Amino acid sequence: MRQAGRRWTLATLAIPAVVVLAVVPAARAAQPYDGKTITIIVGYKPGGGYDRTARLLARHLPKHIPGKPTIIVQNMPGANSIVAANHVYNLARPDGLTIGTFNRNLPLAQLTRVEGVRFDITKFAWIGSAASESTILTLHSDLPYKTLDDLRKAEKPIVIGTTGPGANTHDFPLLLKELLGFNFKIVSGYSSSADIMLAVERKEVDGRAGSYTSLRPFIDRGLVRPVVRARATEPGIEKLPVDEDLATAPRAKAIMALRSGPEIVGRPYVMPPGTPDALVKIVREAFVRVARDPELVDEATRAKMEIEYVSDVEALKIIREVLGQPRDVVDEFSKYIKFGD
Repeated sequence: MRQAGRRWTLATLAIPAVVVLAVVPAARAAQPYDGKTITIIVGYKPGGGYDRTARLLARHLPKHIPGKPTIIVQNMPGANSIVAANHVYNLARPDGLTIGTFNRNLPLAQLTRVEGVRFDITKFAWIGSAASESTILTLHSDLPYKTLDDLRKAEKPIVIGTTGPGANTHDFPLLLKELLGFNFKIVSGYSSSADIMLAVERKEVDGRAGSYTSLRPFIDRGLVRPVVRARATEPGIEKLPVDEDLATAPRAKAIMALRSGPEIVGRPYVMPPGTPDALVKIVREAFVRVARDPELVDEATRAKMEIEYVSDVEALKIIREVLGQPRDVVDEFSKYIKFGD
């Protein structure tokens, strides 16, 4: 009798264990990112602002995605990130495992019908933006120019390094030269903004334009000083003169305003078209949470970076406004702004 009772007791105790074992795999299976690897494709080589932001997010996003996937960064430079955008749009599988981040100015490439664009920027599965960005121009602190008029009257051309047409490093100083008469010599061909800063350090070039976030560490240590900014602003540069405010011709103001349009979508993040809504929603919500993550905020602050989530709705609203510009403004804009390798 005792043995029979014992067998009954053991069998009874075993039932909850079986139930638990059955439930645990089911719970894990409910997490679509459990055991998966997400790849963030960056349209530039390592070292620049887009890359630094992606790597910061890759370190902190996993804990905000159910299943805690591994996240890796893959750099895919080329044609000011048109190569990366084409890849994400046309080749990456829409399985929720690929995220793309690329040049915020790609809506302008689509608007001006740049050869090689094989995407519709509005048809990506938009996550949103990791930050708004203000473009500024900085010059080496050793240079003697004190006023904007000095930049017009400089005896020798002031050499500005750029990554090439289609990037803010190039287009912003180009318009300052062409529309405001700054005596600049634009030297393109650098493969990243980090390479330009090395050239500034070596005094091979006199300055560089780019996002305030990317340039702030060099400003803080005294290598360069900010001179002029575009319309978007951030704490610390509110008092800098604004490019379009310096223009007197209405058409010049319109061209500068159009160039500045995408800056609210400073660090765009998307997934391939056709990615299931449920997976996009998971990642989008993770971006909202990670932007408020104290550990990420602390690391970003120490690295002098700004992370501020801009929703997919706001990003697409701005992009559609850019793409809806009148043809005469676009034609004039296209005389100055080109995309290149």
